[in-house]
Amino acid sequence: MKDTDDLGEAAAAGFEAGLYCAESVLQSVADHYGFDSPLIPRIATGFCSGMARTGGTCGAVSGAILAINLMSGRDGADQSVEPNYAAIRQLVEGFRERFGSTMCGELLECDLGTPEGQEHFAKNELWHRCRDFTSGAAGMTADILSPR
Repeated sequence: MKDTDDLGEAAAAGFEAGLYCAESVLQSVADHYGFDSPLIPRIATGFCSGMARTGGTCGAVSGAILAINLMSGRDGADQSVEPNYAAIRQLVEGFRERFGSTMCGELLECDLGTPEGQEHFAKNELWHRCRDFTSGAAGMTADILSPR
C-alpha cells in the first residue's frame, strides 16, 4: 500500500488529468485500498465544484467523506455510526484547520455559479488551489483510515 503522500499525489494527478475534486479524491482512495466499482468516480460528480457550483461544501471534502463511507460506513441498521462519524469529524476539522474553511465559495473567494465567478477562477488560475485541496483531502483521508 502506498503511503499517504503518494495518495495525495495520486489525487492531484487525477485532478490534473481532468477529474474534478470529489471524483479525484474518491477515485484515488478507492484505488489505494483496492476497491473497484463502476460507480466510482461517477457517484462523486455532483459534489464537485462546491455541490455543483452552489458554493456549498468543497468537493474535495465531499469526495473524502464518500471515500471514508466506502471504507467505514455501515452495512445495516444494527451497526453503530459512531466510528464513521468520528472519522468524518476528524476529516472536517483537519481540513478546516489546514485550509480555513470547508466551503467552496469561501476557499476560492468566488462564486462558481456565476459567469463572473468562473471567469475569476480561470483568470486567477484557482484550479491550483483546488488541486491542493484535492491532494490534502486525499492525504488526510488515508491518514484517518490508516493511522500510523
